[in-house]
Amino acid sequence: MQYIELKGMIFYAYHGVMEQERKVGNTFTVDLKLHADLSEAIQTDRLENTINYAEVYNIVKEELAIPSQLLEHLAGRVVKHLKQKFPVIISAEIRLAKLNPPVLGGDMKEAAVVMKL
Repeated sequence: MQYIELKGMIFYAYHGVMEQERKVGNTFTVDLKLHADLSEAIQTDRLENTINYAEVYNIVKEELAIPSQLLEHLAGRVVKHLKQKFPVIISAEIRLAKLNPPVLGGDMKEAAVVMKL
């Protein structure tokens, strides 16, 4: 299967269950693996026959700008939007992580959700 990977997208956004998280914000990272039929792009060498990385980045940025309580909800929204914009996407894998999530009495590098939709 063919796919396009975009790794290490970094955003500052306002997501979380706690009100403080939605006020102060945090750093989030996004990795995507977009499974698609890329045979047309292979033959034509034309951007309109594939997935435009810049447009993908802008869609992710747009979705991360809308506050959510749950990473699961946010990840689902990102993939839904990408599939609507790029019908060539057959399925998508997303890894969405919140860096240094607030944990009472503890320290954690990140909390992440990984989904294949």
